[in-house]
Amino acid sequence: MTPLDPHSLDAIEAMARDTIAEFPAPFAPLAAPVMLRVADWPDATLLRDLNIDDPLDLTGLYDGIPLTQKSVSDPAPLPDTVWLFRQPILDELATRDGITLQQLVAHITVHEFAHHFGWSDDDIATIDRWWE
Repeated sequence: MTPLDPHSLDAIEAMARDTIAEFPAPFAPLAAPVMLRVADWPDATLLRDLNIDDPLDLTGLYDGIPLTQKSVSDPAPLPDTVWLFRQPILDELATRDGITLQQLVAHITVHEFAHHFGWSDDDIATIDRWWE
């Protein structure tokens, strides 16, 4: 059996799934229905919709309705999805001394799931100084 390329889409997905499996009890069941997708690059339409010029600027994305905004009276939405983008993640990794790919993928995964739980970027920034 050939070992998994540690920078492959499958390897990054496995790292993210390992992170999700370690979510604490209050969050684990809330994360379970969220789909996880890993792609090489964000789609051009997505970048345009988000007004992002450089695809390397988007390492991950939560696509869905945060739990704090969901209502049982809403029509059935598309499933919530967390996206991770491999090439931008690898580019970010190259700028981070002393950070492993596993640590970066875990950080981005937690960040995107925080949006699912209803946290804004400002909320996340108050407890997470990673991006400074």
